[in-house]
Amino acid sequence: MGADNENIFQKLMGIIFSTTDPEVEKKRQLRAIAKTLSKSRYKWYRPGSEEALPGMGKFFYELYKVVGTAQVILQNANSSMVLKNVLIELSLSSRQVELKERLSEDAIKERAKSASPKELATQVKDEVAAFTSEFDTERIRKIDELYSQLELMVNFVNFDYYFLLKKFDSGIPERTFSYVPKFETIRGEYVLEDLKDFGVVAYALPLDADWPKIFAVVKAYREVEPVVIGQWNKLLNAIAEIRRSGILEDVVRHLSKDPSYEVRFQPVSDRIVDTYLMKLKTQTEMVVQQIQQENRTSKAGELLRQIFGTESIVRLKNYAERANAPFEKKMLGGYLYVEELNYLKAFLIDYFKRDIRALTDLFLVRGKWTVSSLSSGFSGAFHELLEISDRITAFDESLADDTDLGAKLHAMLSRAERDKEVVKQIRTQLKDVNETALRFLSTGTQNLVVIARSLKSILEDYEKTPHTLITNWKELELNADRPIKEWVVDVYKRIYSFVMLMQLYLKQE
Repeated sequence: MGADNENIFQKLMGIIFSTTDPEVEKKRQLRAIAKTLSKSRYKWYRPGSEEALPGMGKFFYELYKVVGTAQVILQNANSSMVLKNVLIELSLSSRQVELKERLSEDAIKERAKSASPKELATQVKDEVAAFTSEFDTERIRKIDELYSQLELMVNFVNFDYYFLLKKFDSGIPERTFSYVPKFETIRGEYVLEDLKDFGVVAYALPLDADWPKIFAVVKAYREVEPVVIGQWNKLLNAIAEIRRSGILEDVVRHLSKDPSYEVRFQPVSDRIVDTYLMKLKTQTEMVVQQIQQENRTSKAGELLRQIFGTESIVRLKNYAERANAPFEKKMLGGYLYVEELNYLKAFLIDYFKRDIRALTDLFLVRGKWTVSSLSSGFSGAFHELLEISDRITAFDESLADDTDLGAKLHAMLSRAERDKEVVKQIRTQLKDVNETALRFLSTGTQNLVVIARSLKSILEDYEKTPHTLITNWKELELNADRPIKEWVVDVYKRIYSFVMLMQLYLKQE
């Protein structure tokens, strides 16, 4: 049989057996891969003995010399928010740079000295919107793409070349390139997994990326060039050639006995601009809220001193801050209106039932009104506040540990970690409790406003002639504990201050 006929016969037999016996076809493919490897200009691998040769170590050492210093520079770079911010901020327009400076925490706090909290909040919101508007879809895409390329570079640089090279030369020092390595032939199985891992980062590396821009970002990040650009370009050419030749995949295929093996990697796609803008928005909002809170706390302290002569107001025993610790440990919020409800209860006990009640009795009991309906609003508000005071006391007592509601909450807290349904029940119960407290605050404040308006009308009637609201001012003056005008003005101011205090809190709702 001639040589040509013999080759044809072998091919036919190969086709027949490959369709009927996968193992035979697999062995045939592995023999073909071994033949290709034997002829490869890359002296990496000896198929017959399945050994990795010194040439493989030399190749990886050349890569290591280029990226070794960069590994230190880019350590933890993929998790660095600073690097992401640097990349974005290098792309900002001059207008955005100006806005960014105005939106820094220090700048916002400085502006708060000359602008009201409301004005400042509006300014900051508008400036964040203006800053964001310059990032159109295409610009965002380019920035995100550049960062993805940078991240793939970092993955490539941070591959553990040293771990791989130690297998060829156990004495090789880490990142000491004056050392002359003595690479040995080793069993290929020792480096199989390393080759697979390297394939992932090497094949994912975007060879056509904008490397000058990426290097500029890294230099701005660490204030040093990560790699000499000329050496990096040579490295890219070497990687491109490795990918074209298929040497890496062929070695893995032969070592793993898997002729179908191909390098597979997940593309990187990070949306760093969206994250950056969301963080800027959140940070500026938090600074404004902090300023508003500080402003509110300052005003509240001033009003508390005016009303009570102190900022320390505690009148409730159970709807109290000390009761919140068990709820907060389980992220349940707890009692939300502790301060406000204490202030209202203190005002009703310390001032309303004494000074305001005495003045109200003078006008409602002894006063002769031209139309009785004119006094009904005053009277209704006064009596409702008396009821609210008693209901707050009963509400507070209902939360004691020895009451049905208090014991129920305590029991549910002890079961919360084991039963998610109980957590839902606690949240529902707390919602009901807090809504009750809020109703006391809202209704109490509204009734105090009614009384303040009534007192304003009374004072206006007292100062004009003829009187049209109350007809017996002489009698009222004789029965008053102090000069009427002074008394009314003092009570009105006290109520006004308290209403202002409540509004500092309630307008947040």
